[in-house]
Amino acid sequence: MRDVVRQLIQALEQDRELILCQVAETRGSTPQKAGAMMVVDPGGGQVGTLGGGCVENEVKQKALRQLGQTAAALHSFILDHDYAWADGLICGGKMVILTQAVRGREPLDYFRAMDQAIVASDGFTEAVVVQPEPSQGPALGSRFLFDGQGQARASWPAGPAPDRLAARVLPLEDRPKPKVDGGVAFLPSWPRIRLLVVGAGHVGQAVARLAAEADFEVWVVDDRQQYANPERFPTAERILVGPIEDVLASLPITPRTYALIVTRGHGHDQEALYHLAPTPAAYLGLIGSRRKIRLIFDGLRELGISDTDLRRVTAPVGLEIGSQTVVEIAISIVAELIARRNLGPQGLAARSHGESLRGAPAGSRGDAGVATAP
Repeated sequence: MRDVVRQLIQALEQDRELILCQVAETRGSTPQKAGAMMVVDPGGGQVGTLGGGCVENEVKQKALRQLGQTAAALHSFILDHDYAWADGLICGGKMVILTQAVRGREPLDYFRAMDQAIVASDGFTEAVVVQPEPSQGPALGSRFLFDGQGQARASWPAGPAPDRLAARVLPLEDRPKPKVDGGVAFLPSWPRIRLLVVGAGHVGQAVARLAAEADFEVWVVDDRQQYANPERFPTAERILVGPIEDVLASLPITPRTYALIVTRGHGHDQEALYHLAPTPAAYLGLIGSRRKIRLIFDGLRELGISDTDLRRVTAPVGLEIGSQTVVEIAISIVAELIARRNLGPQGLAARSHGESLRGAPAGSRGDAGVATAP
């Protein structure tokens, strides 16, 4: 979404016209879900995707015919055998896609406000009219932007948001799904999760890259500048170099923080967990073998860390996929992070601390001998 919004802003600042295509509603299995965006330029180029294949191509052709027009259009697609056999998109689902030309000052102000909301990482909800009322009211394609607290922040066309819309915006902390209610598509964008990767070795590097692609806000902590630098972590939003205990003690840790400890040694792991275990971080993961984890936990108990805090730690980290290589370990870890983010605490229901320690064979899910940092 961020790339699409910034492409829109750049084109509008240069007085160029683009066609915005957005999935407004889905039912059943579809290649993209409601909220997905794509912009098409007059030459047929695009940024973003609606899922590829024949649906995307047909939408693009319809979009190009809207250049110079003012009215939005709505398109419905059933992904059945007859429609999508050639592209392998026989999902059986339904996609409703809105297309509209974007030009002028009003959409520029609107998408600048959306870009600011994306950067702030606090989440927002976009309300898009897909079934206008027969009488007076917002037209098809009218858009209203609400911040994470449900307050109206922008609209296109410009004007106050109807009270009936604000009343139906769901709290983002409940992680609501997209819905169509009263002819309006409510498209929530959840607050972005900050992933604190403590350790800039091979596993930390691989996790940071994959997690950034999965839209985590990645921060990296290490005491070695030769490892913690932009060349090795080009997608990290912050790289913090210094003694691990000093850096962690100074960081703001909130319930929207996930922390993954993948340092180069047991002592640094214990040091990091000593600072992180008592915090409100929603996810705490520690890489290593069962023996290493028990030793670290015993040491932390002696230092006064409570069993209540230690029970919050997921260790060893990663979904069980038989990981052997660094990349496989990173994939298993990021999959676990996504499960926690998208499904809530129940995403780790089968990975409680006790179950993880008892159920993980040595060398799996990040054994220290397999996945230590350099």
